[in-house]
Amino acid sequence: MQSPDYTSLEETDPIETRMPPECAGLRLDQALVRLFPDFSRSRLQRWVREGCILLEGVPATPKMKVWSGERVTLQIPDDADSEEIVAEAIDIEAVYEDAAVLVINKPPGLVVHPGNGNRSGTLQNALLHRDPRLAAVPRCGIVHRLDKDTSGLMVVARTLQAHAELVRQLQARSVHRHYWALVQGHVKSDGTVDAPIGRHPTQRTRMAVVSGGRPAITHYTIVERLPCHTLVECRLETGRTHQIRVHMQHLGFSLAGDPVYGGRPARLDARSSEALQQFGRQALHAFRLGLMHPVSAAPMLWEIPMAPDMAALLAVLRGARHE
Repeated sequence: MQSPDYTSLEETDPIETRMPPECAGLRLDQALVRLFPDFSRSRLQRWVREGCILLEGVPATPKMKVWSGERVTLQIPDDADSEEIVAEAIDIEAVYEDAAVLVINKPPGLVVHPGNGNRSGTLQNALLHRDPRLAAVPRCGIVHRLDKDTSGLMVVARTLQAHAELVRQLQARSVHRHYWALVQGHVKSDGTVDAPIGRHPTQRTRMAVVSGGRPAITHYTIVERLPCHTLVECRLETGRTHQIRVHMQHLGFSLAGDPVYGGRPARLDARSSEALQQFGRQALHAFRLGLMHPVSAAPMLWEIPMAPDMAALLAVLRGARHE
């Protein structure tokens, strides 16, 4: 039985899955241990008591029986796991730092938050090593996320006050997050995708545009037209899991190199094909971040260059040819 993938969820996203056939007839607390093996039985029982786990949309009780196909929803509390995270000496690049916030340039390949199969070697482990006081802040100050293989800017709250204010700004959609996305095909014009995102109806480790999903809005602007690709700037109005990747796929322009949403890549010349294969991730980089400082309320804006691996890929694809 494959447990749900929740390593890249936004902080407000609940985990939603279906009870597998092998759990039919078990008590809920017994089934949850099988369904969410990264969490202890006592923790799952506590979350049930706290109303964090719903069965078919209704608050569950530990001893109720479950049946195959029932919808299980888990909302992990903000402070669920900080006490279990081990500090690790992992280098992280600080773009800006003061007593309230830390802005970092996350490299590709770094998981943000420990979860299913990633209990160490994450950004949260690195943050605890850099500042042990972050153990007192929900999720060690992480208020928004980037996928493991997306690079670029993230802001971390260093105090409870800063955390509360940054979460408020994110909910108010006043945080400005801009990305460079290199997509397959030729985007004809600038535009906006306003399409709800939720779990894929059959492939539960993927997201999709689905009716009844959570509101999701992405604005995109053409930056450069390439022979077989387009470089676009995407601005998030909301922050759903895999939002840019899902929305651009929905338009028919999957991100170059995306192993999940990329579909079948075009047949290109040998040099371009090799460059894409060696790149090995979705071509997505968070290059600009703007917000109001959580203490002073002063407007803050940070920009960084394109990640070196993505810049190198872009250089090669400027000369790409269809085969």
